[in-house]
Amino acid sequence: MDIGLADAVAAVRDELLEAAARGVGEDVAFTVGPVEMEFEVELRADANAGGKFRVWAVSAEAGAGVSRGRTHRVSFTLTPRSKDGTDLLISGAADRPKGPGNVTGRRLG
Repeated sequence: MDIGLADAVAAVRDELLEAAARGVGEDVAFTVGPVEMEFEVELRADANAGGKFRVWAVSAEAGAGVSRGRTHRVSFTLTPRSKDGTDLLISGAADRPKGPGNVTGRRLG
């Protein structure tokens, strides 16, 4: 399955926001540092967007057998910030049970 690069970045942002929301009012806080992302991508013309090019992150399964075009490796670092420009904080209570909590319906890995 291929995913647009913007969608991949949005998914990371959504997960960070979810983690921050779960930690509101908790005792322990973490500052989110730089997030390094690396993808194998393919540049393709999007017929539905008037021939504009889009960058697609290619899954590991598809990477070896892609026949539509050349793949390239792209890496970049994002530094998450809150709307007001301050560091994004993710917090949790010191007495919180270990583990990720309820992950029902969430895809991990």
